[in-house]
Amino acid sequence: MPVRWFGTTADSTPILDAILTGIAAVLSWLYSLYAYAKLQTRIATATDGWLDLIAADFFGSNLPRQAGESDGSYRSRIRSELIQEKATRSAIIQAVTALTGRAPKIFEPFRTADTGAYNSAQSLSWNTAGGWGSTQLPAQYFITCYRPHAANGLANVMGWGVSVGAWNTGSQINYATLSNWDANVPDSAIYDCVAKTTAAGIVAWTQIQN
Repeated sequence: MPVRWFGTTADSTPILDAILTGIAAVLSWLYSLYAYAKLQTRIATATDGWLDLIAADFFGSNLPRQAGESDGSYRSRIRSELIQEKATRSAIIQAVTALTGRAPKIFEPFRTADTGAYNSAQSLSWNTAGGWGSTQLPAQYFITCYRPHAANGLANVMGWGVSVGAWNTGSQINYATLSNWDANVPDSAIYDCVAKTTAAGIVAWTQIQN
């Protein structure tokens, strides 16, 4: 503004300052709203509940946000699910690994590569390699999934079978329950992951271990 119109001191134009500040505040808020809305139009930049709406648009209720899951983690799962391979053995392993961070073990009793065979070098070894196959179990497989490792664990508590534990001392032993487990992937999510990745008509015998 020209100095000769309104003077030079900071408090010489209170009415003008109030009017201009009010207009600027409204326009600034509108621009921030526009910038926020623009972010929500792409999976790569969406945040908050808008990311949940995007997941609902693509997957319905099949890919909810996990308890306490961050936008970044949820976004990665959404993008992974969009291009996720389905129905194959490798697809099941990839999907479960992406969910839990730990690769599952799959055994197909109708698949010689899993069971091993007589006179085939290094394919059979008790409790080490191979397993009992069966031609009576076609289109079925056994999968062992593993819960995610706890992010923080239990401070000063050693694992099972470690000999340095002592009651009420450092590196102590302790009875832990599932309430101590801070990984946030429920068993239901693992079962659902296996079910929706497995081809129709295939039976997946699933167990989940720590």
